[in-house]
Amino acid sequence: MSRLVVMGVSGCGKSRVGAATAERLGLPLVEGDEFHSEANRALMRDGIPLTDANRADWLDRLGTELQMRPGGAVLTCSALKAAYRSRLRAAAPGLRFAWLDLSLAAAQARVAQRASHFFPPGLVATQFDALEPPLGEPGVLRVDALLAPEAIAERIARWLAGAGPTVAPPGDGA
Repeated sequence: MSRLVVMGVSGCGKSRVGAATAERLGLPLVEGDEFHSEANRALMRDGIPLTDANRADWLDRLGTELQMRPGGAVLTCSALKAAYRSRLRAAAPGLRFAWLDLSLAAAQARVAQRASHFFPPGLVATQFDALEPPLGEPGVLRVDALLAPEAIAERIARWLAGAGPTVAPPGDGA
């Protein structure tokens, strides 16, 4: 049983990497963005960053979704703060996280290229401000988000199987 969160700031590639990883592992993909309330979506569309209070119900819905999938799932979720990750771990003990790490400039460029997403480029910097990198937390793999989604999915699969490092080796840009 593998329950995994593909995490990181907006623009890091959570959806593409999550889909590639879910396919590789034969697990269902749970898109965290689909669990945001309409009120949260409206705030983000209007360029207003979400607060911890805004995210609380969303995180609870994600935790419930993970509990309903004891056979495993790949969840995409920003999981920006340690408290958010702890909340998800409490709902799904043994939960693991693949952190897609990239620079602010790269994230802003990617978000600016998206046409059909509710998250505006102007909010990317606020996610970096909120990000508490999961360095030193158990069950976390740090990966360079600039790698191809399939390469990241392969690295995640090896890590989940116990055959890969938890931090990308030097030269990977992570």
